[in-house]
Amino acid sequence: MATISFKEPWYSFLNKPSFNPPDWIFAPVWTSLYLMMTIAIWIFWHNKNRDMNTVYIYFIHLVFNTTWSIVFFVFHHMLLALIVLIALIGLIIILIVRFKRVNLVSSYLMIPYVLWCSFALILNFNLIILN
Repeated sequence: MATISFKEPWYSFLNKPSFNPPDWIFAPVWTSLYLMMTIAIWIFWHNKNRDMNTVYIYFIHLVFNTTWSIVFFVFHHMLLALIVLIALIGLIIILIVRFKRVNLVSSYLMIPYVLWCSFALILNFNLIILN
């Protein structure tokens, strides 16, 4: 909702790097990533070796995921959004490691997500530099 309601016209007027993806790519990418994240936690949850701390970290990471959109698109605070994104990537890496201890599939399902967020970090950083 934050992206839809507060993105424009602010985002259109930003100077963007040449590798900035077209707007249409974000919906299918995020839909795929959320599907993989959901499957990852579902598999993890249904494993007898699961631990609740990992589940708590998963939900905390979702808060950071949502916070980035609000900080970036609602408040237009690119530097703070970059800091949130660094924390988010750290949490995703922690989840990958913790998932790997219990189920490799859950761990592997999070890899595209951490890669996309790393790309987002590069984009976010370049937007700061260019604007």
